[in-house]
Amino acid sequence: MFQIINKNQTPEKRRFIHSLLFPFVSVLLMISVRLIEDLQGWNLFFLGVRPLSLEGLPGIILMPFVHSSWQHLFNNVVSYFILTVALFFFYRSIAWRVMGVIWVLAGAWLWFGGREAWHVGASGLVYGLTAFLFISGVIRRYIPLMAVALFVVFIYGSLVWGMFPLAPNLPHSWEGHLWGFMAGLSAAIVYRKEGPQKPESPPDESDEDDNDADAYWKVNIS
Repeated sequence: MFQIINKNQTPEKRRFIHSLLFPFVSVLLMISVRLIEDLQGWNLFFLGVRPLSLEGLPGIILMPFVHSSWQHLFNNVVSYFILTVALFFFYRSIAWRVMGVIWVLAGAWLWFGGREAWHVGASGLVYGLTAFLFISGVIRRYIPLMAVALFVVFIYGSLVWGMFPLAPNLPHSWEGHLWGFMAGLSAAIVYRKEGPQKPESPPDESDEDDNDADAYWKVNIS
């Protein structure tokens, strides 16, 4: 297989380009599904999650690709794209596993614990990615990852209100948001010792000097 290598690209640039691939492809699929619905006049809600029903099981995987409107799609894909790129850039060694855990758990828990209705959209993934990036940055206590966590809180901190039924007959799936967040929290805890970690502090030279002060080769014989 032939491979094109640009020697002028730095490792960080190549890493960033690689981190764009999955987010770009998945967002393209979401847009394509919405476009097909409009052009064909189809209603693909049956690809979403319907809790505790066999017909709603495929939605555990397919739900993020279906949206009720272009506005619903736009509200989700911008955040989803940014957060997914951050996941694959900063946590590249565990990104696929984390994404899989969040994707499956968010949908499965919604299937077990959601209202009797069709739940569609990628907002559960948005909440899951937000939770993972924030909590992982805090747990690892590594400054670059903590900076990512602070960025996530600054931009998406208000999402927390979407996890609770603050008004009757809500048009959005607050359960999907809640279970997505819990999936991200779970992934952050499960993979806390994998992926990027805080570098170990180098030994203090003064301590070494103190320890060597009484070494036999430094004893003054008079």
